Amino acid sequence: MPIILILSIYHSQINLQHIETFVFFKEIGPTSSEFKELYILNHVPCLKISKGTGATSSKGKSYMCHDPMKKIELLCNGCVRPITDMPFYKCANEDESCNFALHEWCTRLPTSIENYPFHAQHTLVLLPNAPRVFFSVFYCEVCHLPCNGFAYCCLECNYKVDVSCAFIPEKITHKAHPNHLLSIVETSPDKVCRMCVLPLIMDSFHYLNLERGFGFSCSICDNFYIHPWCAMLLPETIRHKYDKHPMSLSYFPIENHKSEYFCEICEEKLNPHCSFYHCHKCVQSVHVACAPLILRSEMSDRPSWYETNSIYLFVNVKFGNIHKTPEHPHPLVFAQGIVDDGDCNNCDYSLRYEMIFKCLSCKYAIHYECCEQLENP
Repeated sequence: MPIILILSIYHSQINLQHIETFVFFKEIGPTSSEFKELYILNHVPCLKISKGTGATSSKGKSYMCHDPMKKIELLCNGCVRPITDMPFYKCANEDESCNFALHEWCTRLPTSIENYPFHAQHTLVLLPNAPRVFFSVFYCEVCHLPCNGFAYCCLECNYKVDVSCAFIPEKITHKAHPNHLLSIVETSPDKVCRMCVLPLIMDSFHYLNLERGFGFSCSICDNFYIHPWCAMLLPETIRHKYDKHPMSLSYFPIENHKSEYFCEICEEKLNPHCSFYHCHKCVQSVHVACAPLILRSEMSDRPSWYETNSIYLFVNVKFGNIHKTPEHPHPLVFAQGIVDDGDCNNCDYSLRYEMIFKCLSCKYAIHYECCEQLENP
């Protein structure tokens, strides 16, 4: 008998009290020690899921795992983090191009959270698809970034947080402030992140109407704050197309640095007492906010505010799913826009670095927001 995996599904007519007390249910029977199967009942028809190690299943099918240097990326549908060479669940449906995958530990996520620090008045319930949103994309109440992974939700308040922010630690130590503990606190609009030098309450999409935000702060030192995502998501090293060496994340002025600091991307001055990327061999530096993604085509012109923040803007979004819309005859791929995608077929604004739907059969492409407005006027 195979393992059975059931995901609870949100329905607008059910109450919080009637939601199943589990998200995953497993019925385990005799299986081979090298191969197990699951059936996910979140889809119709059911999808068989193979449990492997990132290499090969019993059918001999190879699954490519996350490898940034080879530009291969397999993301977990639960936490939207890379799946490396470890046990994981991958959809084994041979007839559909489904990229559904889960870390083994994401099948063991708590089904609910009581007394969540930022929403202690209600229980947060784990759901595989956030309710009342278009194409499963929601905006986390803590980091304010878009996410289409699993969500911890309060259905009474329409409050949603992504899996990472649901378990954000209340206190951390950090290299940017090594002598004191940092505590997660609610912040005001006038506070600035010490790492990226951008406002702590930041509307990345210019329409979220944010009134409060959260950050890590030192209770001993005045005015030391950092964004949660800057504290936990920034890579330790990056590469830039004009430098053959890796650039390391630095938190303090470089020893024996004899000249002023300038960012190689925006050509503005750089404060060495804030975080920045630096190549010690070529003596080149880059603002944290200007650092480009290694898996994305880099910017050839002066970056706008929106583009400089795209290093982490879609860190919680898994692209690649197919969307069928009445607005276009062909299936559309959910993707992050690039320069070659041009302008939106609906609003005529640029698609670059935006969440978009695009057709691989023709040149049709449209913003995520425009598609949502057309389908839900």
